[in-house]
Amino acid sequence: MSFRALVLTLFPEMFPGPLGQSLAGRALARGDWSLDAIDIRGFATDKHRSVDDTPFGGGPGMVMRPDVVDAAVAEALARGPDLPLIVFTPRGKLLTQKRVRALAEGPGAILLCGRYEGIDERVIAHRRMEELSIGDYVLSGGEPAAMVLLDAAVRLLPGVMGAAESGIEESFASGLLEYPHYTRPAVWQERAVPEVLAGGNHAAIAAWRRAEAERITRDRRPDLWTAYRALAEAAPTA
Repeated sequence: MSFRALVLTLFPEMFPGPLGQSLAGRALARGDWSLDAIDIRGFATDKHRSVDDTPFGGGPGMVMRPDVVDAAVAEALARGPDLPLIVFTPRGKLLTQKRVRALAEGPGAILLCGRYEGIDERVIAHRRMEELSIGDYVLSGGEPAAMVLLDAAVRLLPGVMGAAESGIEESFASGLLEYPHYTRPAVWQERAVPEVLAGGNHAAIAAWRRAEAERITRDRRPDLWTAYRALAEAAPTA
């Protein structure tokens, strides 16, 4: 069974969008995964198709109604009862490569995209949704976050990437950021490719790449470096 994505959104016309191009788009055309965008507004019950209302306690903006959102969620769960239910919010757990890989190894996901000031907390609690964030910033809606998650997961599906090794050596796969890459010409703007990469010594190349990955991670992401070192020190020695 292929990976299945059900996206709950007020803007279904945003999909597949970028997901219809490149690796994800070719995989979608082949049937390696499927994507259905469900219009939340279609579950509104009044003549104005209202999906939001003013917040209790006052404050700016509007809040998505729990009854409308829940009706849309129920439809998605009827289509994919075995799929995890995810909602995107800045207060959610940070999306990591580990979580992306776990999702890619599963049947897919139901992705709820909020708008306005957010979604009524009661429907999130009632449905026991997994809350995820793609970073410490605020978007106008959850749709870009859904695209980020799906792009990250789909590329890990079997056969989507041309070289399986691409997913093994890239950033975050081993807890480190990725080493630098170079291609022709050998000298550009008076900058030469590191000599070790042209020497043909595969052991030396591997050692250089590892050292560069460690250096870049240590300099640019001390949080990742600390976690990486902690895991290395805790690992049993032969």
